[in-house]
Amino acid sequence: MGQKEFIILIIIGVICLLVVLEVSTRRKLKADVHSKWGKVPYQVRFDKEESLKEAWLTEKKFHTWDSEVDDLTWYDLDMFEVFEGINHTYSSVGSEALYQRLRNFDFGQDQRLETLITFYEENPMVREKIQYQFARLGKKDRNFAKQYLVDGKSKQIGHVWLYTFLGILPIIGLAVFLFGQIVGIYLAIASLLFNTIYYQIKKQTLETELNSMNYLVATISTAKKLANISTPLQAELQQNIKLLKDIPKVGFSFRAKSGTEAELLFDYVNMMFMLPFISYHFVITKVEKHTTEAIKLWELLGELEVAAAVLNYRTYMPFTCQPVFKSGGVVASATYHPLLDKAVVNPIDWQMNTLVTGSNASGKSTYVKSIALNCILAQNIQTALAESFTLQPGHVLTSMAIEDDLFEGDSYFVSEIKSIKRLLNQVEKNERCYCFIDEILKGTNTIERIASSASVVKWLSMYPSLAFVATHDIELTEILKNECKNVHFEEQVTAENGISFDFKLKSGPARTRNAIALLKVLDYPEKIVKGARAEAEFFDQNRQWRTFD
Repeated sequence: MGQKEFIILIIIGVICLLVVLEVSTRRKLKADVHSKWGKVPYQVRFDKEESLKEAWLTEKKFHTWDSEVDDLTWYDLDMFEVFEGINHTYSSVGSEALYQRLRNFDFGQDQRLETLITFYEENPMVREKIQYQFARLGKKDRNFAKQYLVDGKSKQIGHVWLYTFLGILPIIGLAVFLFGQIVGIYLAIASLLFNTIYYQIKKQTLETELNSMNYLVATISTAKKLANISTPLQAELQQNIKLLKDIPKVGFSFRAKSGTEAELLFDYVNMMFMLPFISYHFVITKVEKHTTEAIKLWELLGELEVAAAVLNYRTYMPFTCQPVFKSGGVVASATYHPLLDKAVVNPIDWQMNTLVTGSNASGKSTYVKSIALNCILAQNIQTALAESFTLQPGHVLTSMAIEDDLFEGDSYFVSEIKSIKRLLNQVEKNERCYCFIDEILKGTNTIERIASSASVVKWLSMYPSLAFVATHDIELTEILKNECKNVHFEEQVTAENGISFDFKLKSGPARTRNAIALLKVLDYPEKIVKGARAEAEFFDQNRQWRTFD
């Protein structure tokens, strides 16, 4: 075998090896998509909240919805942890769409989402095929694709004529050399070296733009493939990809990278002929001309992935139901909190403002949060964590995890009253609101706290909204007994077991005083226990405290 044939065989062998590796990678990815279905999502590297929130804030520039989960409510309810439990997405397009859906929603039934979910249930092989394409696209935090859709013109990276001139210089040099001029080879070599160095320098300042364009082009390429799959959104996908389908061609230098040796060679070609900078200009110009179609395309892709994620959530959670929307309050059976491993289920019958009382750790705060979460999830992903769930559509606002605001210089109480005030402002618009307040106005003294809390709850009853208020102040249950329904949680204190909870909702206000009983169980001095019990009994009989001698 001659040297020439040997080299050819090596080249053929390398190509075959690359093909085998690519096929193996794709098979592994398909198997991965299949094996992860029906399980808790697991994300470690991507989908940081800062990135998702940036994309959401950008999307708010060109979308409006009926309601928004504001930051205080989002963090009160640990909604990002809830997001992570639902986030069975394989691309940043999908995770960004899911994050947006959890932050904003329209009132009423979302038929498009249910249509897609039903389609996936009936066609699991098609679902896997779609998820595989999204998995090939992958995730890239801070990809800024939505910013390009909104304002591509501001993302220009210089003069395309300069990059084009530099890119064709090596070709001119080779042409001159082929016509017998030795200077041509020097021109080609010099321009190739210059372009490689210039590209590396320029790339440092334009890395964000080039990476973002890479993901944008890859997403459009994925959309082209998905438009060929029969789904309820196929016609819309085909319509909106029509004017954008040439972008992967003009943006070929931004094709998805697989990390192989062939891709490394392709990167060197990119550098030497300035292809990414030239392609960038043509892609951004194309997107600018068809912004409406591009935005709609991203929305459709997001819908495809969100529907699969929601179906997966419904599959692995203990049980869920689709909510029923009708006028009235909130009525549900066997609701539970999604972030608890062994959550105790409780009913909901919320037709009027409600006070929930009970000791610390008895379950009242968890119950209030579970109602708030279900009111949100029922409306934004059409899924309630309950056996049945009925509600009238409305805004959801909470005032729970209040902290001192060091940056604003606010004390706990000032932060608390600001939080409640923003809730009152929304209620005052005469739209249905579901308001959740945990330990209302606990940052001030007893008399002013009870007086102010009673006044707030009384005021809320004047509007078409509902409030669910957790409190330790038993006095409120008496003051507001004609305005509010009372429910409570209890604890049991015994010498053998100490304190224990069943976390079951009970009617009426809390009546037990197990805090004093717990002092005895924990071996506090007998004189302290007897004294505390005597003072409590005196207050019950006289409705005032006596002065110690």
